Amino acid sequence: MRIYLIAKKLSHSFSKPIHNELSDYSYEYKELSEDEVEEFLRKKDFDGLNVTIPYKEKVIPFLDYISPEAQKIGAVNTIVNKDGKLFGYNTDYYGFCYEIKEADADLENKDVVIMGTGGTAKTASCVAWDMGAKTVRTVTSAELRAGEVGKYLDAQIVINATPVGMYPNTLISPVNISEFSKCEAVLDVIYNPSRTKLIMDAQKLGIKTANGLGMLVAQAKRACELFENRTVDDKEVARIKRIIEGKTKNIILVGMPGCGKSTVGKELASRLGRKFFDSDEEITKLGESPSGLIKKHGEEHMRNIESSVLENLCKESSLVIATGGGAVTKERNFDIISQNATVVFIERPLRFLSTRGRPLSQGGIETLEKMYEVRYPLYKKIAHFSVDSQKTWQETTTLIENELNKRR
Repeated sequence: MRIYLIAKKLSHSFSKPIHNELSDYSYEYKELSEDEVEEFLRKKDFDGLNVTIPYKEKVIPFLDYISPEAQKIGAVNTIVNKDGKLFGYNTDYYGFCYEIKEADADLENKDVVIMGTGGTAKTASCVAWDMGAKTVRTVTSAELRAGEVGKYLDAQIVINATPVGMYPNTLISPVNISEFSKCEAVLDVIYNPSRTKLIMDAQKLGIKTANGLGMLVAQAKRACELFENRTVDDKEVARIKRIIEGKTKNIILVGMPGCGKSTVGKELASRLGRKFFDSDEEITKLGESPSGLIKKHGEEHMRNIESSVLENLCKESSLVIATGGGAVTKERNFDIISQNATVVFIERPLRFLSTRGRPLSQGGIETLEKMYEVRYPLYKKIAHFSVDSQKTWQETTTLIENELNKRR
């Protein structure tokens, strides 16, 4: 079978690895200009298509059949070629139902607000009404830009169907979720980064959340069923989601200066076939080492530069990153580090820490103990798990690798 994903631009799509997990049919990306879409569809030189922005509506006139949910939404994202006739479906509907279930959200008799007016917002609106929502209101991009959201603050379910917060423009949110005092669940269709600022802010308030990766995998699972005319076990969605997260999330190492983050990080990156970055080295590339910056301008100045470096690194995917020992002392860095990562705390007894070239570590064991007392709870707070690095750096790397495999 020949299956394609068509769009005007395809740069960071996760669709191919997802479909490769679902089946063994040929799945390729095909970028088409607006002028090429009609000819491509009329030739019908394919068995099936996934369709993404901006062609979900443009393909409709060339279809012989449109499913009920696609008709209601007014958009098609899956096309099946059945003996020369093109059948159109909207599997995003199924995917968004999965995301709601994943967040354990209840939409029945709830006030729902959807940010955005595009095809995904229409899908979310259709699903919300079908799930018994009391009201479904849409916030336009113009309203969001102007900050005119006051009349929506009573919403119980908040859905982001805009690209605000999506890679590469991460760590921004379409709204201040703390103003939505009745909010019970936040559903964000963005999946890169794994945790948008909107989601991170909601989680800090104890609000239920789900990102768009479950939706993406679930809609692909439904598309696969249509392509091959078979049923795929729902458990496949969770399995494939874990695989994609394991491959795309950064692995970020935190811990005291001299605990071995760089050495372990390089070895881990080599074993996993990933690129390695040391935030201290990236700071030095800008013209001055962290220790030099501290001596000349003070720690606060260095920390600000460190935050900027981490912001550029941590929004990427599939990297291994060693942070500076004091990165966790700046509150801003918690969101920067956590947005798209599995964070590992490397614990090492203070007596084994190297202090050479580290101005903040000078002063002997008492200085290190005071520093550790402040930083330890921060390391524990940000890390998903910790490893004891009293063993060799190779053994420490193996411990991390084994724990990562358990989580996939």
